Amino acid sequence: MPPSVFNESERENMSDNPLEPGPRDYDRINVLVESEIAYWSKELGVPRERLARAIEQVGEKVTDVRKHLALG
Repeated sequence: MPPSVFNESERENMSDNPLEPGPRDYDRINVLVESEIAYWSKELGVPRERLARAIEQVGEKVTDVRKHLALG
């Protein structure tokens, strides 16, 4: 698995509040939390619709979604 772009201290400083920017889990995209969809759409540089299609095809793991989007 490739290393995360976030170090442990950055992860520890992320909020558990779903209304604050940034996901709780940088390994999975929580499709039930609107702020996570917005975050990952911006982070990955794709429209929400394309992100949703990618998640439907490969699941919620960020590494799988990144690979899928890179191929598409």
